[in-house]
Amino acid sequence: MPDPTRPRASLRTAVVWEVLKDALDRRVKATGRESLDVLDTGGGSGNFAVPVARLGHRVTVVDPSPNALFALERRAAEAGVADRVKGVQGDAHGLFDVVERGGYDVVLCHGVLEYVDDPADGVRNVVDALRPGGVLSLLAAGLGGAVLARALAGHFKEAKQALDDPDGRWGEGDPVPHRFTADQLTALVEGAGLRVGAVHGVRVFADLVPGVLVDTEPDAVEALLKLEAAAAELPAFHSVATQLHVLGEAQGADEG
Repeated sequence: MPDPTRPRASLRTAVVWEVLKDALDRRVKATGRESLDVLDTGGGSGNFAVPVARLGHRVTVVDPSPNALFALERRAAEAGVADRVKGVQGDAHGLFDVVERGGYDVVLCHGVLEYVDDPADGVRNVVDALRPGGVLSLLAAGLGGAVLARALAGHFKEAKQALDDPDGRWGEGDPVPHRFTADQLTALVEGAGLRVGAVHGVRVFADLVPGVLVDTEPDAVEALLKLEAAAAELPAFHSVATQLHVLGEAQGADEG
């Protein structure tokens, strides 16, 4: 998987990376510790885990795929952060069979919620891994982005089906079990007892713009990155984003 800090790859990850990096910086200041304990559920080969470790934090990646964990180990070694990245085989359902409950300052749940049977239970589960005052970074598939993509591809019946379906699926061949609106995701986060700190639309334009335009036009990547960043925080664009990112914040130990 691409490194979110590299320009071309960052078209899909830059918004999340900037929000996450800021959240990590704020937790460092709040805790007074230079190094945080970060849990990356479904973190695969380290798309975010390795860059987070480069910032000096300790990252535990839980993923069901042995191949992904092998790639993670190799990637962490190449980046010189092998001592700060640990891969553990497991999944969201059996999370506390392999990691400590309430043991992490920050939990990443990126591209996982779409695939769990009960999204509300899935969010509550990862929230249970947080320490008081901890932060959840939740990234999941957006309903509107899928509807727009099917419609622009000429699949109007599938677009309508996705719009009407409770899970946002466009048909039997749809590989994504669940898609969400921004309101649904924020309700799940709040329902798990967290305060919503921020909501961002991710890949509002990046998946719709032909790759040839981005690759051949001078400065196109940088311009598109700036456009994505500007649109990400505007609620009007959340409804057409391919993915939605919600930052949830747990109460501190001294909060009632």
